[in-house]
Amino acid sequence: MSAVVVLDSGPLGLVSNPNLSAVSMACSQWLEAILTAGARVCVPEIADYEVRRELLRANKSVGLAQLDSLTGSLDQMSL
Repeated sequence: MSAVVVLDSGPLGLVSNPNLSAVSMACSQWLEAILTAGARVCVPEIADYEVRRELLRANKSVGLAQLDSLTGSLDQMSL
């Protein structure tokens, strides 16, 4: 059985951030490593909503596009 990882808004915001800081790159590498190891990664709807709301408020279209791409490749979950 594979591990299930649920992303909160903090890590979700970091991996969808187009500005490549050391922290966002480390978080992206961590996510890639756990996906490669076979983990199932889920994004709760509330975490998606929180990150999306802030990106819309700040008018960050590149971040929104990255969030859309990322959440399209991960499992969505309702809580």
